[in-house]
Amino acid sequence: MVPRWVRTHVPELRKRFPRVPETVWRRLEAVDTREFSTAVAAMAVVLAAAAADGHRTGGRSAVYQTALNAFGLHGLVHLAQAATLRGYTPGSATTPLVVLPFTVWARGRLRRSGVLRPTRPRQLAEGLAFAAAAAAGTHALAQGVLRRR
Repeated sequence: MVPRWVRTHVPELRKRFPRVPETVWRRLEAVDTREFSTAVAAMAVVLAAAAADGHRTGGRSAVYQTALNAFGLHGLVHLAQAATLRGYTPGSATTPLVVLPFTVWARGRLRRSGVLRPTRPRQLAEGLAFAAAAAAGTHALAQGVLRRR
């Protein structure tokens, strides 16, 4: 799982990317399996809510289309990470098998239905911002939930 991969690879990554602040590496190492699993579950809720809004609006929902863009773009981030490290990284196996095919399929359905919003740089930025905010928010939620226990 991701926390084990991080623990194994952070020492090498620290040497390879010395300009990354030490606080980033410490924060990565601090994410344990419980936090990661809780954050993934919370992300599933975020995406399910966006999908429900998409269903409710026949795919017209800006929230749904932004989340769909975010889902696909997050997959490209995983592939870029794997390319940068020249090897396996978490998410690099599921991206070509699940993330990108689903994103292409869903966008195609929206396009054929005539409801796909044009994808311009602004929409890409919104998608990346959505992905980043959702990731940060779900990890913060996970930390809060686990701290109360």
